[in-house]
Amino acid sequence: MEIAYVLLAVALGCIAWNVVASILICIELGKRDVKVNYVFIKALIPFHAYQYKKITRQETGKPGPLFYHWIISINAALVMGVAGVLALYSLSR
Repeated sequence: MEIAYVLLAVALGCIAWNVVASILICIELGKRDVKVNYVFIKALIPFHAYQYKKITRQETGKPGPLFYHWIISINAALVMGVAGVLALYSLSR
């Protein structure tokens, strides 16, 4: 049962990591005079992340590091969350 709670705690940590990466991406876009719609930020953050990737690729030739933080954290949260729920379900049977 402990492993399920550990996986769910890691998933929550990854969600926090994703929120921080999303905020930093919006700050970086603001520094580059790109308008960010903060009202619909939850719905538009994938658009802003890929916009950040495109802008940093034009500037440096490769995507910025925050884009990778955003991608890895959201995928890790998904994997750990599903694994944690499956572990809880299998142990409760």
